[in-house]
Amino acid sequence: MRKVTFLISALILVTFMCSKAGELLLEGNYQGKNLFVQNPYNSVDGSFCAMEVKVNDVKEVEDINSSAFEVNLSKFNIGDKVSIIIVHKGDCKPKVINPEVLKPRTTCQILEIKIDEDHVQWSSKGESGPLPFIVEQFRNNKWVPSGEVQGKGLAEVNTYSVKIRHHSGENRYRIKQTDFTGKANYSKAQEYNSSKPEVNFWPQRVSKLVYFSEEAEYEIFDSYGNLVKKGFDKQVDLDGLSKGYYYLNIDNKTEKFLKK
Repeated sequence: MRKVTFLISALILVTFMCSKAGELLLEGNYQGKNLFVQNPYNSVDGSFCAMEVKVNDVKEVEDINSSAFEVNLSKFNIGDKVSIIIVHKGDCKPKVINPEVLKPRTTCQILEIKIDEDHVQWSSKGESGPLPFIVEQFRNNKWVPSGEVQGKGLAEVNTYSVKIRHHSGENRYRIKQTDFTGKANYSKAQEYNSSKPEVNFWPQRVSKLVYFSEEAEYEIFDSYGNLVKKGFDKQVDLDGLSKGYYYLNIDNKTEKFLKK
C-alpha cells in the first residue's frame, strides 16, 4: 500500500512539474524586424502565460506582463543567427504572430560570375541567411539545374564554385536563389564558349544500342513527348523500348532516330 501511495505521489509530482513550465523555441536569422507575441491569460493562477524570454541565451528585460509583447531584435545585424526561447506556464502557450521574419529572403547581390571548362564560380554580397544557390544552364531551349551549393548566409562577400558539364559551342548560365516565399532571385546570364567537340550519335536505325562519340548528358522522348530515358553515358541500351520514332536531346540539339 505504501509503495502504491509513493508511485501515485511521484506521478502527481511529475504531472505538476510538467504543467509548471514549457519552452517555445524559434531559430533563424535577423531580417530587420522584431517579433510580436500573443500572451494569453492563465486563469489558473491569475497571471499571463509567458514567464521569461531569452534571446541567444541572454534574458531579455521587455515587459511581458501583458496580453501581447514585442521581442526587440534591433541590436543584431541583418543575417545574424538568432535563437529565441519563450518560457511559459505548462497549461497555456504564447503564440508568435510573425515567425516568418526570422526566415532568410533572397535579397543578396551576385557580384561576379566566372566560368572555365569545369566550373562556374561567383561571389555574392548581402545574404540574409543560408539559402541554396542553384546554377542553371540553358539547354534544349529551357533553363535546367546544373549544380547546387548551400549559401553561407553572411552579409559580407562570399565566394562559391560548382562543377558543371558544358555542351559544345556557346553555353549560357545563371545563378538562381529562392526563399521560403517562393520568390526567386536571378543573376544576369553569363555566356561561355566551350572548346569541347560536338557530340554525335549512331546509328539512326537502332536495334539495341545507341552510341555517342563521347560521354554526354542525354534525354530520349517518344513520339508523344514522354521522357523514356535520361542520363550521362557513352551508350544507351534501348532494348526495352517499343518500335517507332524517338527524339534524342544531346549536346544542346535534338536528333531523331528509329527503334527497329
